[in-house]
Amino acid sequence: MITMADSFYFKGVTLLITHYNRSSSLERLLAAFNKLQCTFEDIVVSDDGSKPEHLESIRSLQSSYSFRLITSPHNKGLGNNINKGQDAVKTPYTLYIQEDFVPLKTFPSKLQDALQFMNEQEDLDMVRFYAYFKYPYLKPVKNGFSEMRFKIWYPGYKKFYMYSDHPHLRRSNFLQKFGRYKEGVSPDKAEYGMMMSFLKHKGKFLFYDDHKGLLDQVNTRTEPSTVKRKFWSESDNKFITIIRHVYRGVKFNYHYFIKRGN
Repeated sequence: MITMADSFYFKGVTLLITHYNRSSSLERLLAAFNKLQCTFEDIVVSDDGSKPEHLESIRSLQSSYSFRLITSPHNKGLGNNINKGQDAVKTPYTLYIQEDFVPLKTFPSKLQDALQFMNEQEDLDMVRFYAYFKYPYLKPVKNGFSEMRFKIWYPGYKKFYMYSDHPHLRRSNFLQKFGRYKEGVSPDKAEYGMMMSFLKHKGKFLFYDDHKGLLDQVNTRTEPSTVKRKFWSESDNKFITIIRHVYRGVKFNYHYFIKRGN
């Protein structure tokens, strides 16, 4: 059980939350941080043109939770939403998280560890807290974190997945170092473009080994995921899986060696 002695203040860190039509999920996330007694130097909620009823709910939350709301007149996609949210950040570090995540009681102390790593290692660009799968090439560091290692000759295409839009701590100048997210494309393409940019610019990342032990991703019937993926990208059919793996291997290597983009 967390007591008053377990309160956490993250000086120099802005909590950046991207939001779209899931105000109840946003409230759940903010309430979870309050319950864990986590406070930040600043909180920015970047909204991507949500419906009026959701914007009304968000504004009502500002009386209970202190945050700055950055809006958009209409939906411009995740790339634009992250860009404009990051532009509003004024602190050296950004904790980026989408509204459908919930931090667990183990999260605050590991965020402290991550912040210490960033302060001690000037060449460290990002610390990742969540992933769908464990990154295949890791070098243990300490406190449950490992350095992500990328070498083009390592087997398989999953080595390319160093960057992810999943929750992470990063330096707030990362748009200057790695470029802005591509706008006017699907969330997957925006994420893919940033992934390739991080590889091209030799970004240095840490990864929390228990990659589902710090946060839960929660999608409900009333507020389901807003990302729609094509059938072939998630199918468990063995034939489709083989084709998908071959296609991604060729595509990723082509973009890395030749096109360097998406």
